[in-house]
Amino acid sequence: MSKVVQSRLVQNRRDVLAGIGAMGLAGCAPRVAGQAVLAPGFVKPPLVPIDVRAERIAKITVCLRPFRAAGPRIEAETVAAKRVVHNYGHGGSGWSLSWGSAEVAAGLALEGGARDIAVIGCGAIGLTTALTLQRAGARVTIYAKERAPETRSARATGTWSPDSRVADRARVSADFPDRWERMARASWATHLGYVGTAGNPVFWSDFYILRDKEEQQQAYAPPANAIDFAHYGGRLRDLAPRSRPLTRAEHPFPVAEARLMPSLTFNVAELSHRLMADFLLEGGRIEQMIFETPADLARLKQPVVVNCTGYGARALWKDETITPVRGQIAWLPPQRGVDYSLYYRGVSLLPRPDGIVVQAVGPSEMFGYGDASEVADRAEAEAALAAVAPLFTS
Repeated sequence: MSKVVQSRLVQNRRDVLAGIGAMGLAGCAPRVAGQAVLAPGFVKPPLVPIDVRAERIAKITVCLRPFRAAGPRIEAETVAAKRVVHNYGHGGSGWSLSWGSAEVAAGLALEGGARDIAVIGCGAIGLTTALTLQRAGARVTIYAKERAPETRSARATGTWSPDSRVADRARVSADFPDRWERMARASWATHLGYVGTAGNPVFWSDFYILRDKEEQQQAYAPPANAIDFAHYGGRLRDLAPRSRPLTRAEHPFPVAEARLMPSLTFNVAELSHRLMADFLLEGGRIEQMIFETPADLARLKQPVVVNCTGYGARALWKDETITPVRGQIAWLPPQRGVDYSLYYRGVSLLPRPDGIVVQAVGPSEMFGYGDASEVADRAEAEAALAAVAPLFTS
């Protein structure tokens, strides 16, 4: 392997494992003139150590991310005499791209002039698509087997990650990067509008990226069947704050290298509740319905249907282009004073009002690829906690 290729692989690994993509590490550039620095004598408040004892695990949840090599499917076709607009297959970027992809799908749904529209699915993509259509003047009914708290979207990590397993770089169309950027920028703008509102559905937290000396020196060799996951974070460098290196005096962790950046976080439980409540308050309806095959769409009275079934589209539409990517979260109870997130030794910790998310993210984005098991693995959860425990012991 050439040094250039090896360097690129290591950098991609670091981007992914930090949970921030290339966008966050764009801040690795040296400080430029005019950039703010801490005043002399400034002392940051101490960080509250996180209690990561295994006996504190409150629950373990598993989410299957719907990866499509060509990227999210957002297109229209005719099925059962209805205009069907597909909006699914966002990989690990569902919440992050939700509003931007909803905008595209809503435009397709409204093209023929219909204003009575059905949305299938009540997760991140379904709710944002329904609200976008509603605010464009449509009468919208959501049909779903499960409501927001029971969907796979409710088991998402909850961090801004617009290019997390969003596509295979070698399989996307030439115009996909531009379309992705438009969706990401539209979503970013809308998400920021929720920051500081009641219930804190979206909020900022300090994110520490920590590495040991041996990890700095380790070269990562990807598996032979590794996907060249697309990363377009460099296109968004003007949006988010950059990361910066920390001196040893600026953090309490026993590591060789530390970086810090503000991270946009989704309070998934509150955000889902907020979107569902807004949809209902603005005149929307939600009906429980199970769809076994596309022919079941004939039961709906609406002439236009937007399919936002996420990973469920693999079974419903027999879409074998969807590959599951398993992700497991061990939940610790909320801990007073813990308001920072971090990545260390292949594990991410993210505090949310409903608990502290602990997730093993593995050595690369291939971690969990092709694994459709939704069975909780207690051993994996305990191993993740053990990996980060040295950060909080003297």
